[in-house]
Amino acid sequence: MISRRDTLKLCLAAGAAATLPLSTGLLAQPPRGELITRAIPSTGVRVPAVGLGSSATFASVARSEDVAALREVLQTLVDEGGRVFDTAPGYGASEAVAGELAAELGLSETLFWATKVNVAGRNGGSADPEAAREQIETSFRRLDKTPLDLIQVHNLGDVPTQLGLLKELREEGRVRHIGVTTTFERHYEALEQIMEREPLDTVGIDYAIDNRFMEERILPLARDRGIGVLVYAPFGRTRLWERVRGHEVPDWAAEFDAHSWAQLFLKFVISHPAVTVATPATSRARHMIDNMGGARGELPDEAMRRRMIAHVEGL
Repeated sequence: MISRRDTLKLCLAAGAAATLPLSTGLLAQPPRGELITRAIPSTGVRVPAVGLGSSATFASVARSEDVAALREVLQTLVDEGGRVFDTAPGYGASEAVAGELAAELGLSETLFWATKVNVAGRNGGSADPEAAREQIETSFRRLDKTPLDLIQVHNLGDVPTQLGLLKELREEGRVRHIGVTTTFERHYEALEQIMEREPLDTVGIDYAIDNRFMEERILPLARDRGIGVLVYAPFGRTRLWERVRGHEVPDWAAEFDAHSWAQLFLKFVISHPAVTVATPATSRARHMIDNMGGARGELPDEAMRRRMIAHVEGL
C-alpha cells in the first residue's frame, strides 16, 4: 500500500506540464513544474487549483492550545505556491486562529481568503441583518485584509438577506467576490435557482470521484453562467480513504502525474473544466505538500476520468 507519508517524496517530484481538459480541446499548458491555476470568470483573478480548507481536522486542532501544526500547514501552503484558504465563522476557532497565524507569518495579504456568513436560524429561519453585518465585520477584523477576497452565504442561509448584504459590500469595494455554498443534497434545487437569477462570482459545493451528482446540472450551469466553483470534500471527507484502504495507487496514474491517492482524487476534481479550486482540509504539513502535488503536472482527459471512476468503483 502506498500511503500519503510513503509517497511524499514522489509528490514533490511531480512536475510535468499541466493541461485543462475541455470537451472541445485542451487549454494551454503552463511551463513545466508550475502550479495549475484557474481564473474566477467574473474578475479574471487567478488562483492555484488546490488550496486549504479549515473544517474537519484543521478545526479540531484550532480548538486546542497548541496550534503549531496549523502554523506549519499555513506556511507550507504558501511555500508550495498555494494561496486559497477557505474558512467560516461556523468552523469553530478556525477563522480566528488562521487570522492570527497569518498575521504572525506575514501572510495576511498573500492568502486568498474565502470566508462565509450565516446567522440564519435552523430549518430555514430568517437572518437578522445586524447580526449578519456584525459577523462579517468580525471576519474583516480577524483576517485583516481589505478588500476581502471572497465571502459566501454558508449553506444557503436566508440568501435574500445575507446575499443582499454581500452585494452591498461588493459594490462598496470591501469584498471582491461573493457567492453561496451548500453541501446538502436537499439544497441542490434551490442552489440551481439562485445560480440562474443572482449575479454570483462563485459557488461552493461538494464534489468527488464517488460523488458526481454536480456534473449533471450545477457544474454545467456554472460554466454557462461564468460562475467560479470551489469544491469542498474532494476526498468525501473520510469516505474515499476508507474505500482505498489496503489498495495501491494504480500504475497508470503516473500517466497524469498522480503519485498518491490524494493526488488522484484531486486531479479528478480539478480536471473538470468548471472547477476553479479544490480546498481539502488538513492540519498536517506533509499532507499539504501531497495535496499541492495534485495541482502540478498533467491532468486526466475524459477517457482517463472514466477509467479512474471505474477503478475506484471497483474497489
